[in-house]
Amino acid sequence: MQNLIPINIVIGDRAYRIKIEASEEEAVRKMAKKLNDQIADYKSQYAGKDMQDYLAMVLLAFVSEQLVRTPGSKTEAVNIDFQSLEQLLDKALQLK
Repeated sequence: MQNLIPINIVIGDRAYRIKIEASEEEAVRKMAKKLNDQIADYKSQYAGKDMQDYLAMVLLAFVSEQLVRTPGSKTEAVNIDFQSLEQLLDKALQLK
């Protein structure tokens, strides 16, 4: 079986405890930091929204950025990234 380690990450003021490969820890923490930094930017630009609005704006910005950077055949890589992120969030929600 895989050697999974538990870590805690915070995304949008919500803590998630997830189990990941030790080799993925740095990448996951960097993704969480990038998401939180972008959320903070949107909070400063658009006061009065709720967290779901900020998360949706960050998600749209990320997808737009990926599509501009990787037109055509590379959109599959974006889908795989989103699937990985979705799996991590699903695992975190199952632990609660």
